[in-house]
Amino acid sequence: MVHAGACHCHRVRFEVDAPARIQAIRCNCSICTMSGFLHLIVPASRFRLLAGAEYLTTYTFNTRSAKHTFCKVCGIKPFYVPRSNPDGYSVNLNCLDPSGIENIDIEEFDGRHWEEGAEALAPLSRDGS
Repeated sequence: MVHAGACHCHRVRFEVDAPARIQAIRCNCSICTMSGFLHLIVPASRFRLLAGAEYLTTYTFNTRSAKHTFCKVCGIKPFYVPRSNPDGYSVNLNCLDPSGIENIDIEEFDGRHWEEGAEALAPLSRDGS
């Protein structure tokens, strides 16, 4: 099904194809913990930016591989291209319209030890996974 998403001020709007029963990932790395990001990783083909590209800014750190995108107006991080999944997007589940979500199962990910576990995330952004 198609889920609508947006940043807080709704200048950045997007949609993502995902089931009504969502498998999400909570990461304990510094940036995810501080921003409250709840990951729904999807292939790029299942993500569509509808509006607001001009309001996005990018933050990178450490290896500069992950492209953390934020709304310049409200500061919310609705999605980004993760280092573990450069062929997809990690959508912030907290930015999706909850009306189409039936259930959320949350898996914990040890992002503090990212290098040891990142390989397990790679299949999530491949079509058919």
